[in-house]
Amino acid sequence: MPESHARLDAIKRKVRGWKKLENKIRFNGTGSAVHSGLVWDEFFDLHDSCQKSVRYTLNRLAVLNDEELGAIASEFFWNVYYRFYKENGIVNVHLHDPEILRQMGLPGDSDQAAIKKRFRELAKRYHPDTGGDSAKFIELIERYRRLGDR
Repeated sequence: MPESHARLDAIKRKVRGWKKLENKIRFNGTGSAVHSGLVWDEFFDLHDSCQKSVRYTLNRLAVLNDEELGAIASEFFWNVYYRFYKENGIVNVHLHDPEILRQMGLPGDSDQAAIKKRFRELAKRYHPDTGGDSAKFIELIERYRRLGDR
């Protein structure tokens, strides 16, 4: 078996394992994902010809090193746990929506100080008074407000 084919198989096994873990975490392994949707389905498509819009295709994963795959695993599980906590009514002030953080260019484990700093950077860039895009500025304000609403 060629080395690249073996690597693809290893990546598939690893990422499919993440899917099984999400099912155990969020649905206690009962398969209830059919009704609620898996975070995994938003992140990955392991088919050779990707048919849906996802963050990571098999071809994209194949060129990453172990450290980069680890960062993707971290991002994925932040989203899984956030969804689990939200579904079970246990989201607290220290946990922010990882999708909004990603849209702002921040990692899922960002604290309030990092969020505020990034908000100010983006506000300067998008503010209409400084030649920015007013639609993007309004989107930014809404994202920031949603992060603060608890």
